[in-house]
Amino acid sequence: MEIGIDSFAAVFSNEKVAERDDALAMAQLLDRIEAADKAGLDVFGIGEHHRREFLDSAPAVILAAAAARTSRIRLTSAVTVLSALDPVRAFQSFATLDLISKGRAEMVVGRGSSIEAFPLFGFDLNDYDALFLEKLDLLLKVRDSEFITWSGKFRPALRNLGVYPRPAQHRLPVWLGVGGTPESFIHAGTLGLPLMVAVIGGETHQFRPLVDLYRQAGKKAGFSAQQLKVGLHSLGYVGNTNEEAVRDFYPGYAASMTKIGKERGWPEMTRGRFEAQMGEKGALVVGDSTEVAAKIMRHSEALGGIQRFTFQMDSADLSHETLLKSIELIGKKVSPLINK
Repeated sequence: MEIGIDSFAAVFSNEKVAERDDALAMAQLLDRIEAADKAGLDVFGIGEHHRREFLDSAPAVILAAAAARTSRIRLTSAVTVLSALDPVRAFQSFATLDLISKGRAEMVVGRGSSIEAFPLFGFDLNDYDALFLEKLDLLLKVRDSEFITWSGKFRPALRNLGVYPRPAQHRLPVWLGVGGTPESFIHAGTLGLPLMVAVIGGETHQFRPLVDLYRQAGKKAGFSAQQLKVGLHSLGYVGNTNEEAVRDFYPGYAASMTKIGKERGWPEMTRGRFEAQMGEKGALVVGDSTEVAAKIMRHSEALGGIQRFTFQMDSADLSHETLLKSIELIGKKVSPLINK
């Protein structure tokens, strides 16, 4: 199983946002990606948001800077909000990243859980699904063919035009990032795309019927089990002990989830709700290396086997130094336990 980190380059506390030195924060993010590479992690993902508390509006640029400082770790988006981008430009950015990184680039594409990109780039939220489906179709055609003839509703047609540069990899990996709609899982299976499932709350096993739909659709479309990869993105953190991990993680996590909840209609994050998420089946992956490795394996079993797991630690407003320590523990202790 591949183990990695996803970052949104985020600070959720209003006070911390006001005090943040953005240049320093970006430098520290690149330090963490380099540390993940040295710790032996398999993948590092950068999200995409367009709000004040995030620094990840241009993930390909961040990943390109990281490519120059790393040698083996795979570099991916997490996720690219494809609905609000031009697929040709998105492909060109990641093909360029693939050349810089010597074949280590990937894309995880999705609709995105935030909507600020739609008005920012002049798109109508009423076209939410149609935009994504059309743009995904064009992205995959650009990936698979140097010369493109294509037409759609939301973009001018292409008539036998070449798209450059071509990536170092023969076929740039494109994963489909999904939340909880059956249609998204089925569509990923029908296309034979690897699936990245974001589970940030509830109980992970509840997603098994959706993952089964993905595998069934993929098999029906003629894809092998090896082609139908499943990854899991979850909120998590690793400390030296369970007690230390909870002490570090809970305060910032509770504050940020309560803040997000006010926007999305979720209830306040209480200690009781946190502890429920920390339970055997809960989505949070927080604890010492032994407990975290065991929980990841339980989640993998619950979903019928996963090939990738990524930690998302930004939600807890942890310091750079604390994140570096956790990355070291994940690489040196958690990953070997899982792959033993």
